[in-house]
Amino acid sequence: MSGRRLQQIIPSVATSDGAGVSLRRSLGHSPGTRVDPFLMLDEFFSDDPNDYIAGFPPHPHRGFETVTYMLDGHMLHEDHLGNRGDLLPGGAQWMTAGRGIIHSEMPQQESGRMRGFQLWINLPAAEKMKPASYCDIRPEQIPQSTLADGGTVRVLAGAIELDGRKIAGPVQGVSTEPLYLDVRLAAGGSFVQPLAPGHNALVYAYEGRVAIGAEPERRTLPVQSAGVLGGDGGVELHAVGGPACFLLLAARPLHEPLVQYGPFVMNTREEIEQAIDDYRQNRLA
Repeated sequence: MSGRRLQQIIPSVATSDGAGVSLRRSLGHSPGTRVDPFLMLDEFFSDDPNDYIAGFPPHPHRGFETVTYMLDGHMLHEDHLGNRGDLLPGGAQWMTAGRGIIHSEMPQQESGRMRGFQLWINLPAAEKMKPASYCDIRPEQIPQSTLADGGTVRVLAGAIELDGRKIAGPVQGVSTEPLYLDVRLAAGGSFVQPLAPGHNALVYAYEGRVAIGAEPERRTLPVQSAGVLGGDGGVELHAVGGPACFLLLAARPLHEPLVQYGPFVMNTREEIEQAIDDYRQNRLA
């Protein structure tokens, strides 16, 4: 069951996006740092409003899904179709851009901490041109369970079994069958999770250090780094030198051609050119 091992470490790099929001990017900071179907993973974390106040003004997407998960702070989502949603502390939004959307994500605070993550998940070719859709998830809709050693696990997508109980997250039925967990371990704590055969998986440590895998292949993942898992079966994770917090992500790979141009992710160069033209001619959605 604990057959997965830490195969590759992708350190996050400091960068900015939107209108100057400071963040750290692990997956997606270069073409070789994607993990099919995961395209990009950003962590934003600051107590200084100068790092986030400009937000993400209107910008387009086509061909993939964005998952925004807030730990602290308040963001407002609006799009050109008239949709509007609040991202609250502990809440999330699962957005399927599909054939196209132009949206903004703007901070609703002028001070305090803004902290969270944005994950991009590719869509299969057959779904890239479907209508845009949203799942706004309030904090209380994300189930949280206490682990035996005092840690916690929150389930945003997919399902786990804990103490004989099935715990299902609010996001189900996505074609890539994603698992999205936020796990927080006490010092010396551990977590063992089965993973679907053939699914790609990774761990992102956002606080503390996490040891991954069973002995003798166990390796430690540094903080603010993504760890790509190799092998098959489940994964065994341990907090090292104190408490540790991490995201555990897994999904079914697509094994399809991928061409990305900024906010457009398609299968061919011709489809990218069509997306650019549709955006310029106001035909995106």
